[in-house]
Amino acid sequence: MKTVTGLFDDYTDASSAVSALEAAGVPSKDISIVSNSAGDRHSTSQSGAATGAESGAGLGAVVGGTGGLLTGLGIMAIPGVGPVVAAGWLAATAVGAVAGAVAGGAAGGLIGALTGSGVSEEDANLYAEGVRRGGSLVTAKVDGALVPEAEALLKRSNWVDPVERRVAYNEQGWTKFDDTLDPYAPDQVEQERDRYRRVPTV
Repeated sequence: MKTVTGLFDDYTDASSAVSALEAAGVPSKDISIVSNSAGDRHSTSQSGAATGAESGAGLGAVVGGTGGLLTGLGIMAIPGVGPVVAAGWLAATAVGAVAGAVAGGAAGGLIGALTGSGVSEEDANLYAEGVRRGGSLVTAKVDGALVPEAEALLKRSNWVDPVERRVAYNEQGWTKFDDTLDPYAPDQVEQERDRYRRVPTV
């Protein structure tokens, strides 16, 4: 099994990627989504997300619902990121890492879950920062033969090019994810989205 990961600026693109992976035969249990929920963008009426898991402790009860991964979204909080909606193995692993972390070590939750699944530390920091700035992360464990198709599905779903985004972040003085920083407020998330929003070509 290999881990494939895609960062998306828009939750709609990320959810489309999840659906495409499921349609391609990747089991829901092998897919995860973590999406910034600044300003309660993913209210229970919008997404079916369960509430009451702010610290992440209740996430396991809502992950893995029937009918596909997206029916099992739960709400949790990630230090430095703030509230997210999440489902799947990566979210459950990150919650476990945060719950067992000593004070000041909770950043290892999301980044540790990613690196533990084979994502480089450099990319894990980029993905965590992308979620902090309003993005959505889709991660899947796939059999070797399915890796090229899974990566192609993520790219076709309008994923963020990690090399280009790292350059853009570096130009702003960013070096790595810092869980001691304040989460982005809803207006900051919108500004960040506008910065990278693709202009339709004529």
